[in-house]
Parts: sequence; structure tokens; C-alpha cells
Amino acid sequence: MTQSTAIPTPSGAATETGTDLCTLYLVRHGTTTMNVENRYRGRRDIPLDAQGYQDAVDAARQLSGAGLGAVYAGGLRRTIATAQIIADEARVPDIRILPGLINVDYGSWEGMTAQEAEMFAPAAFKLYKTDPSLAVCPNGERLRDAQERMLEALRLMGSRHVGEKVAAVTHAVMIRLVVASIENISGEQWRIPVGRGSLTTMTIDQQGVIEVRQRPAGSDVD
Repeated sequence: MTQSTAIPTPSGAATETGTDLCTLYLVRHGTTTMNVENRYRGRRDIPLDAQGYQDAVDAARQLSGAGLGAVYAGGLRRTIATAQIIADEARVPDIRILPGLINVDYGSWEGMTAQEAEMFAPAAFKLYKTDPSLAVCPNGERLRDAQERMLEALRLMGSRHVGEKVAAVTHAVMIRLVVASIENISGEQWRIPVGRGSLTTMTIDQQGVIEVRQRPAGSDVD
């Protein structure tokens, strides 16, 4: 797909866009104590820690000159707090809660480390690592369902904000799932690194076609 106009991204690179596109910056929320412990957070409503607030400030500074028209977040405290800092920096008067941005429901795995989750349900864990199209969290959510609701959320924002730039704060696994879908990534490669507070730049056209323009920075594969 070819567009005629280029706009600067927060990092200074060029992103092709046109007036019919929504430019969307997916932001991973900042650090929490469970991130540091490398435990699956899921729907547990844990707050940012001190580093997490700094991650949010860093993300807000990257987006301060982007000209955001709206800021969205999932319904958990860690995404809402990150989004509020971004909105304040961008002079966006309020944030919008979008349920589709919420984290995967990890079910029985919530609170466990990867090693504990593997011991609890080895077959399910192997699928989680290697095949998100088939993976199901024990007593939790199918990854395919999480992927679909996330894609629906992105298309909804795209339809609401044609020609605008939007930030949406979500979770690492949700970013990985949509990138895997858009770029047709399979196998273990779907678990791309997503740094805390990092930006993933996408565009959405009026037909709901989503393109990844810039992958997130960072090395986290938790």
C-alpha cells in the first residue's frame, strides 16, 4: 500500500501516512513488582512501581510532540496510570477505557513464573510458547480470543480517529498477539521483545487494514 505523505514518528523516523489513516502508538504499561519477579500478571490489578512511573514518563516524553488526539487504556490500574501520564503530557483532557485492551486472562497461571506454569500444565504451556492459535490458559482465556478482541479494539479506534494520532496503553502479550497476526508470525517467534513503556507504531485505514510501521524497542520476552 502506498501513501503520499510522510509524518515524523516520536523517534524521529518517517512513517508514511495519509489523511485516511489513523496512526496508533501501542504503549506497553510501565514496570510492576510482578514484572520484576517475572510472574504472569494477567487480570491482577497491580499498580506501577517507582520504575513503572518512570517508564510512563519516558513514554509520555516520546509522544509529547506527536499531536495525540486521544489516549486509551485497558481497565487495569497499571495501564490507566501509564495512560494518564501520557495524556497529561500531551494535553489530552481525559483518557478512554477500552475493554478490548485488557490483558489475557491467564487463569490458573496468574501469579506463577514461567517455570511454575510449565510444571502446572506442561502441554498447555508448550502450546503457549509455540502456537498461540491453539493455546489456552488453564481455567483462563484462549489466546486466539484475546488476539481477536485486541484487533477489534484497534479497528474501533481506527474508525473513530481517521486522520488522527492516538496512543493506547496495553500489555506485552496483547502487543505480541496483534503483531503476530498482522505479520503472520508463527511458532516461537511470535514472542517478540516488548520493552516496558515501549511504543509500537501502527496505521489503520478506513477498511480496517492494520500495518505495523515500527516494532517496539526493548529486550523483554516475559
